Amino acid sequence: MAKLGGQGGHGGQGRQSEPHRLALGCFLLCLGTLVSGGCREVEQATINSVEDIRFARIGVTTGSTPAQLAYERFPEAQVSEFGDSTDSLGALQAGHIDATITSINAGLMAVRHNPDLRLLETTLREEQTCAAVRKGNEALRAQVNRVIRKLRQNGTLADMSRRWFKQQAGPYEEPEYQLPTTGKPLRVGVSATREPFSFVDQQGRVTGHDGELARALSVELGRPLEFMDTRWDALVPALQAGKIDIIVTGMSYSAERAERIDFTDSYYNNKLVVLTRVPAGHKPAATKRLAATDLATAKVGVLQGSAHDVFAQKNWPGAELLHYTNYADLLVAVEGGKVAGGISDIDPLREAMRTKPGFQPLQPTLFSSEVAAGFRRDNVRLRRQFDEFLYRLSESGEHAAFLHRWREASDFDMPVLDMPVQGEPLRVGNAILGLPQVAVRNGELVGLDVELAQRFGLYLKRPVEFVTLDWQALIPALTSGKIDVVISSMFATPERRERIAFSHPYYKADVVAFVHRPVSGVGQPQTQTQPGFWASAASSFHSNIIREDRYLLLWDGLKTTIWLSLWSTLLGTLLGGVVCFMRMSPLKVMQLPAKVYISVMRGTPVLVLLMLIFYVIFASSQISPVVVAVVAFGLNFAAYVAEIFRSGVRSIDPGQTEAGLAMGFSKLATFIHIVLPQTVQRILPVYKGEFISLVKMTSIVGYVAVHDLTKASDIIRSRTFDAFFPIIMVAVLYYLIAVFLTHALEYVEKMTDPQRRRRI
Repeated sequence: MAKLGGQGGHGGQGRQSEPHRLALGCFLLCLGTLVSGGCREVEQATINSVEDIRFARIGVTTGSTPAQLAYERFPEAQVSEFGDSTDSLGALQAGHIDATITSINAGLMAVRHNPDLRLLETTLREEQTCAAVRKGNEALRAQVNRVIRKLRQNGTLADMSRRWFKQQAGPYEEPEYQLPTTGKPLRVGVSATREPFSFVDQQGRVTGHDGELARALSVELGRPLEFMDTRWDALVPALQAGKIDIIVTGMSYSAERAERIDFTDSYYNNKLVVLTRVPAGHKPAATKRLAATDLATAKVGVLQGSAHDVFAQKNWPGAELLHYTNYADLLVAVEGGKVAGGISDIDPLREAMRTKPGFQPLQPTLFSSEVAAGFRRDNVRLRRQFDEFLYRLSESGEHAAFLHRWREASDFDMPVLDMPVQGEPLRVGNAILGLPQVAVRNGELVGLDVELAQRFGLYLKRPVEFVTLDWQALIPALTSGKIDVVISSMFATPERRERIAFSHPYYKADVVAFVHRPVSGVGQPQTQTQPGFWASAASSFHSNIIREDRYLLLWDGLKTTIWLSLWSTLLGTLLGGVVCFMRMSPLKVMQLPAKVYISVMRGTPVLVLLMLIFYVIFASSQISPVVVAVVAFGLNFAAYVAEIFRSGVRSIDPGQTEAGLAMGFSKLATFIHIVLPQTVQRILPVYKGEFISLVKMTSIVGYVAVHDLTKASDIIRSRTFDAFFPIIMVAVLYYLIAVFLTHALEYVEKMTDPQRRRRI
């Protein structure tokens, strides 16, 4: 490593160095401030949160994505456009604007050089930084993409980010590049006023993160390097006019720009934040910024059975871990303060941050892991087919485009694939982790893993059957043969490799710790009021029920819950009658099995029974999980019904049976016509309570991939991250079911009441 001052292209001729440019800009702005200050005093707004800039004066660079974001997100703000980022920074320092929107690294640099400035903690948007070429220049675009992929794979891009985007002050270091001196020059357009992306050093050359990237491109492409250093708003016109070959200066992808120029693959994930002044009389806090290691001794939420759980147990022994079965519950716990923070993959966390402001990832990244598909260890053929499919997908370029759409461009629309409808189904296990991995939109599964599974099924010419489970149930379902493959952004960890086999990885994911800090509503505008109860309820109803036709999820779940309850009750009642007969038999050979059955069923939790039947007893069978749930609940219900029947029969005076026999009835006829009617009337109140308990007990069937009411609420919460409304809706529906069934049984109770029959 060598300090700045190696070989490299230079900026445009006659351009002033960055320190001189900043000094001149500050002098002119200060002069303007003195002149205007003699006439009137400008009232400065106090900016403490993102909400405070809704009516403030915002400065942005013309043609930038921060400008687009300012107009879209803050339509009532007074937006001023500047031709260059240094101009907006000078205006902020001089008090002509209240805030500016910038990339987080450029903002950190500004704060480091000027203690009167500060960054708000909320991330407004995450963007993908790319290089850009002229429309139609596919040859250069393909060459640059090849270089970017190479630099990402060999760790060069990560090393560049570490050196240029460091938090501490100190000299930059850049490796020496032996640039080509012959051949067609590579003309690179930059706006070298954006430290640390691209700027002019003391030796007068263009450097920075993107300056180094341009040098790496020059070496890999074998072309001499020429920088064209110009204003930001002149870069795209220069590219279109053919004055430059490529733009490499921290430009983010946007749909509007893509209509005029072509973007390469992303080489950096950028964050847009608000840069503002420190309020008058306020000194910056001396406390250190919260880091991921601060959670090492706190209460932390993790997904049960995840790699996050393993990491926390190994590396944070002093932390108190709370385990959650789905991602939505984890987010709700962090947001509600049940835990100090959580651990998450960065991709679903970004979607949560877009949906509900306040979630913040902590630095540094905890670890990175390869994501792969999981297979049974004996299913070598299917695993090899997936590896071959993945190789062909990569060779065609579809793999990179596929990942870019879901992970970087946030394009969550599923492509229309001509899926086969005949043949042996490919059973794919997944878990609802939220976008971009797996989610439900408009009643359909969507996400990165869903599309990958469908493309694999198309490659095999087999229809795809998705089996959606809770996360911790995926590997048991795979090893027991309930599914053929797990495609659910699963990390290929050493612990999991001991149980299942993994394919080649299809992407690499970063894992971060995160916290939730509520966005305050203090500050500018005073007229803003919180929505009332009914307005808030209406908004929640629309978000959780109407949008994306989510009421259909509840309707399907309601039908499944009712169907399960009725059939389980019928099976349990009939089986309970048989067990009761055996229990009351004078033959011990019949009594003993009945006693053992009742004891085992009443002493075993229903969830354990359900899992045993699904994963052990019917492990090799392709029986529907709904039928498995009916069997499990029916077996459990039968044990209680048998004892209810037995106590009811014994409550009848034996003299009535003797009287029936004396009148000429057979034992069976005596039981049916004399004992049974009285027994039914006496046991109905207790039977009714057990029946309602069974209905509520069906809420656990999501463990075996049954879509009931509770599962429907989990799916809705994974998209809306609403902590309360979906649960309240499900509670209301369960209550309505219980009330309806209670009234139905009360009607039966009245019909069997002998006093009522005598009155009639």
